Order: sequence, then C-alpha cells, then structure tokens
Amino acid sequence: MDDLSSSLDTETPIQSRFAIWLSGANVAAAEMSAAIGFRTAVLDIEHGTFDFGTLDSFVPLLKALGFEVIGKVTAPDRGPVQQALDFGADAVAIPHIENAEHAKKICSYAKFPPLGKRSFAGGRTAKYGATDDGWVMLQDKGTRCYPMIEDASALNDIKAILDLPTVDGVFIGPTDLSFDRGRGAYKHTNGDWEDLRRIAEAAISCGKDWILPAWSDEEKRFAIEHRAHRLVVTTEFGAMSVGLRHAWEHALQLTGRTQ
Repeated sequence: MDDLSSSLDTETPIQSRFAIWLSGANVAAAEMSAAIGFRTAVLDIEHGTFDFGTLDSFVPLLKALGFEVIGKVTAPDRGPVQQALDFGADAVAIPHIENAEHAKKICSYAKFPPLGKRSFAGGRTAKYGATDDGWVMLQDKGTRCYPMIEDASALNDIKAILDLPTVDGVFIGPTDLSFDRGRGAYKHTNGDWEDLRRIAEAAISCGKDWILPAWSDEEKRFAIEHRAHRLVVTTEFGAMSVGLRHAWEHALQLTGRTQ
C-alpha cells in the first residue's frame, strides 16, 4: 500500500483511529487487542450476545485497558441509547435512523438538557457522587453520538443530520445501505463507493466525524484517503478466522497437500 500518511487525521492518535469490533464480552480478545495497540472498541450490542450484566462489567474492563468504547445500540430508542451511556460507553452508534427528523428525536437522548433530552442516572458516569452544571457540559462534550447511515432516506438527509447539534458524526452501515438502495448485497460497486464518498464529504464539510467498518484493503484505503475519524479494521471473529485458516493451510503445505 502506498504511503497515505498525508491523509491521516493528525489530531487523533493512530491507535485510536483503528478499532476492533466485538460481538460479545470476549475478555481475551479485548486483552490481546489492547496489547497489540488497539484503543477503540465497537461493541455490537444490536446483533451480538451482550446483556445488561455483561455490559456492566465489560465496559469498565475495556476502559481499564485503555479503550474508548463505542456502543452500537440495539435500536433507535431512548432506553438503548441511555443504557449504553450509563454503562460508561464513550459514544453510541444508533442504527436504523430514518431521516433528519428521526435523528433529531433519537439523538437528543444522548445529550442532557437543554441541548437534548438525556435522563440523568447518576452512578458510574457521575463517579457515584453529586454533579453540577460543569459536569453536564463535560458529559455533553465528551459523549459522542453517531447516527448510523444505513437507510436510503437517511442518506438523502445526510447534510441535515450532520447539522444537528446533538450529532457528533455518523457511522456508516454499508451492507444495509446497499440493501436499502436496491443494490442487493454489498459488493463494492461504483454505487457503493459513490454513497460512501457522499457521506464522507458531507461529514468533512461539516467538521464532524465519520466512521467506516473497513474490512478490505480497498475500504481501508478509501477511509484513510477520505479522512475517516475511525476505521473498524477487523472483528474478533474475522481475526480468529484468518488465524485459524492460516494455521490450517500452513499445516497442509507441510504435508504437501492442498486438502
């Protein structure tokens, strides 16, 4: 790969730019990722095996290991958004945002009044103590809200969504977006790249973050060239599959066989 360092966001440490995707409370995967250098973890609460008990213990573990935690919540609703933040997530990625009006309502649950409508729970985020207006301001500034762009109607409203004061950036769902745009499974078609470019350019023009699950080299290159704030570069299962396949194929090679 060519040197793309000139495209990197120099304000964000490189370790934080590359994220690991976790679908369950896999402590070993978290510890190995931290040892390698990862400092951002995306928790797939929507499709993974997390429950309240595991989130209550796993999020603090990740934080202790030095991770920033993005919780991809179960649904675009008040409860899932607030619960992920109350467990200590640094950010929420909210799936199935339909349009700007929908984003305005749902993203308000990630910020306290008067900016939004998040409800105060105390506990972990308040360090189990009292709070004041300064704490509220710090929470709203430090807690990031990323509506997911995976519906065609949300893509059509991308600029209006990014302009919302409760929105800190967007998280792209390329596969669902391809489905909703009538292209079927995500195949890296010209239409897919055009959609990704449109989102990236809108986010950059608004001075806000954009995040891409970038499994392939082509996606990683695109994300770096278009100044993505975060690249989710692998999943725990993807990394396991690569390692297992390598061990299997290497063993076969030693025997002189291919199968």
